[in-house]
Amino acid sequence: MNVALPSIRRDLGASVSGLQWVVDAYTVVLAALLMLAGSTADRVGRRRTFQVGLAVFTIGSLLCGMAGSLGLLVAFRALQAVGGSMLNPVAMSIITNTFVDPRARARAVGVWGGVVGVSMGLGPVVGGALVESVGWRSVFWINVPIGLAAIALTAAFVPESRAARARRIDPVGQVLVAGAAGCLTYAIIESPSAGSTSARVLVPAVLAVLAVIGLIRYEPRRDEPLLDLSFFRSVPFSAATLTAVAAFGAFAGLLFLSTMYLQTVRGLSPLLAGLYTLPMAAMLVVAAPVSGRVVGARGARLPLLVAGIGITAAGLMLTRLTDHTATSYLLLAFLVFGLGFGAVNAPITNAAVSGMPRAQAGVAAGVASTSRQVGSALGVAVMGSVVVARGGTVPSEFATASLPGWWIVVGCGLVILGLGWWATTPAARDRADRIAEAFGESAPRGDRPTESTP
Repeated sequence: MNVALPSIRRDLGASVSGLQWVVDAYTVVLAALLMLAGSTADRVGRRRTFQVGLAVFTIGSLLCGMAGSLGLLVAFRALQAVGGSMLNPVAMSIITNTFVDPRARARAVGVWGGVVGVSMGLGPVVGGALVESVGWRSVFWINVPIGLAAIALTAAFVPESRAARARRIDPVGQVLVAGAAGCLTYAIIESPSAGSTSARVLVPAVLAVLAVIGLIRYEPRRDEPLLDLSFFRSVPFSAATLTAVAAFGAFAGLLFLSTMYLQTVRGLSPLLAGLYTLPMAAMLVVAAPVSGRVVGARGARLPLLVAGIGITAAGLMLTRLTDHTATSYLLLAFLVFGLGFGAVNAPITNAAVSGMPRAQAGVAAGVASTSRQVGSALGVAVMGSVVVARGGTVPSEFATASLPGWWIVVGCGLVILGLGWWATTPAARDRADRIAEAFGESAPRGDRPTESTP
């Protein structure tokens, strides 16, 4: 959808902040509902929840393609996200409960992570071709036949499963999670136009802080909380969560800024803008499945270090971006970023379920998926707002205004590098084992982190 943003802007008369909401209406709602979807799937059935999610996502996509105003598009994107929230964490829960052997599960997670990486890499290319040939609405309409096919294939091939004892619904926790994500994103996006000291920004910012405090105080008192904070006592799990925020924040922010740069500054068509990301897509195709195999065979340290180095290096290269940067240099930066981002998904996913009780796999996977979407929402919100605040709404000023955004990418890469090393130390392994015992389970041999595995 990112390559469609300039076309949406022209057709619907949207501002840059409006485009941020087209992206973040989806990611914020998705982040708010992922953990609820995971626990719901554990309770009512994973296949059933997955199919309902596909149906809602398909309907939302159809309506997005028919939207006649920016407000309607944002609203239908939120509906689309309601369905999307039932897909990724439930898919991971299905994998976890289908492949019970730890090594087979690691390989399956690697394949799943590879498919996610490939789809994210190819998205801009496919989107560019659709926007140029049919129009921006086609990037939503294409989901309709895919969604219908997925519903049928799920019915035919996916076994039904549910937790022996699923958690009860936690409405207070759900409201607090949604409030924290929504208020924080709103404050960031609106701050350039409203001013950081205005009530329109300060009120939602304070509400976001209060929601987080409420979660920290309220959730431990519940027997079956929406967000089990004890998960975060595991160093590898906490590190994987923060890594996901940093990696997906860098990825979403890069796509948002580079799409605007390529089409508004360089004057490229949507198709050409999508083709510029082919090196990134190619590296995702190669790196994602390789990373999954390395995680299964040797642990997560090497993929995480490669991810941190690749994202940091790409960010540093993009800090030199100008209106006339050589195409070869830009393509090389995208290729390096693709290598780093392609390596990160499999170790994040594996850490999300390793050492956690299998009966609560939906909740654990939901936390990991939520961290990805929180990162994506913050990446678009922060980097887009930085550009707006520095006058980047004028094409001639965009490259200069986007410089802090590329330094943010560098910072994300350094965070991934540090966390990747810290989370794969012997001390982190021992901590994960103690958390597994606290859950009343001994981590299976294949689940236990090796010297280089979180």
